[in-house]
Amino acid sequence: MLMFVPASHVLRCELTNMAACSVEELLAKAEEEEAEKLKSVSVQKELDLEFDVGNLLACDKNRIESRDFREQRKEDFLRALARDNTQLLINEIWKLPTERIAEVIVAKLPEQTTRLPREKPPPKPRPPTRWEQFAKLKGIQKKKKTNLVWDETAKEWRRRWGYKRANDNTKDWLVEVPETADPNEDQFAKRTKAKKERVAKNELNRLKNIARAQKIKTPGVGLLPKAQQSKDELAKAVNVAKTSTASVGRFQDRLPKEKPPKNSGKKRKFEPLIGDFSTEKQKQLELLKLMGSKMPKLDITKAVNTQMREEDREEAAARRRKGAGGKGRKGSMAGRGKGKGGKGKGGKAGGGGKRRGKPGKR
Repeated sequence: MLMFVPASHVLRCELTNMAACSVEELLAKAEEEEAEKLKSVSVQKELDLEFDVGNLLACDKNRIESRDFREQRKEDFLRALARDNTQLLINEIWKLPTERIAEVIVAKLPEQTTRLPREKPPPKPRPPTRWEQFAKLKGIQKKKKTNLVWDETAKEWRRRWGYKRANDNTKDWLVEVPETADPNEDQFAKRTKAKKERVAKNELNRLKNIARAQKIKTPGVGLLPKAQQSKDELAKAVNVAKTSTASVGRFQDRLPKEKPPKNSGKKRKFEPLIGDFSTEKQKQLELLKLMGSKMPKLDITKAVNTQMREEDREEAAARRRKGAGGKGRKGSMAGRGKGKGGKGKGGKAGGGGKRRGKPGKR
């Protein structure tokens, strides 16, 4: 007996099975993600890591299995390795003494054990000013003043210095004219000018302190009062006058045959804090390469020149030794020849003469 099932019923069953499969896959994926988030805080390693908690540094010397690295994806393998090592470092941090500050748990890090290199030398301490040297000599101790003082005019506590300070005489709308002053003189402009002069005097003293600390003379600005000015002094005065504009002389016109000023200095260039970091990366890589290279860099030209000089010295010394030895051998051979000739040849000649002199032999 044959039974026919409607096509709509078959399609409904297939959709139900697909929905059930997709729900199971979603649940399995959610369980995996939850298990990934709730990994155990205990990590097992064959070799214990070396920690420098002061620098938040952990060194893993365990060997990486190449098989695991090839079978898994590189990103997943490296992520899992970084997670385990970070967990071990956090476990070490939790072993430190902690305290609660403003509902935040804070751990006090120990002293650093790994010496990290610096790109630039540490800054030198600021040299003492003239007043600090005088105060140290006289034993004067600096007394800290309160930041707030009472303002009699406003009847409130205000800052001692700066904006909205107490007893600010620049805000007075009425100024008394002294008896000895000119009645037509502007007292407000006079007070403003006196303040600018005080600021300029303080700046000059600051520059003098820097020059005294560096043991250099304070340079003069512009033309100094002399009977006759030299060519360098005139050029310096012209340069100072040109750079006294708001653009520091950038848009000042030059004469047709005017030469650029000497020892004017160069403007420092700083790398941007945001954007392309390729230059900074290259500098850091070069620094690490220089630190990591155990063998010093070989100057081939210098090494070849040194070797050639050594060979020349050795040849010269060998020639001197050979010349001294030849002279000694010649002298000894001459002495020996003379001795032999005196004994042998002379004896033979003398003997021959005697034999020829015998009458029986003729």
